[in-house]
Amino acid sequence: MSAWQIWAMLALIGAGTFALRLSFIHWFSGREVPARLRQVLRYVPAAVLPALVLPAIVYGGDAPGFHLDNPRLLAGAVAALIAFTTRNLLGTLVAGMVLLWLLQAWA
Repeated sequence: MSAWQIWAMLALIGAGTFALRLSFIHWFSGREVPARLRQVLRYVPAAVLPALVLPAIVYGGDAPGFHLDNPRLLAGAVAALIAFTTRNLLGTLVAGMVLLWLLQAWA
């Protein structure tokens, strides 16, 4: 794939994303969003975040995969546990990153 094809693909993806977002903004401008849709949209960030983070945890680093030698997997599991019990975003980020750095330094 040549460089211009990659740039053309990125431009098309960007235009498609912009058009999709603009269509919802245009569709709901001046209208009240139905309560059921508002309820569903409230869960979008919670659904998108794991989809963005999980591939980096499982397939990133020096030992990718679902096994105990992957320090990202252990740090992510501990961070998820801290997030679930404390509901503190900053504490979750700090604990997860510190544990990841310690595990990577120890390995």
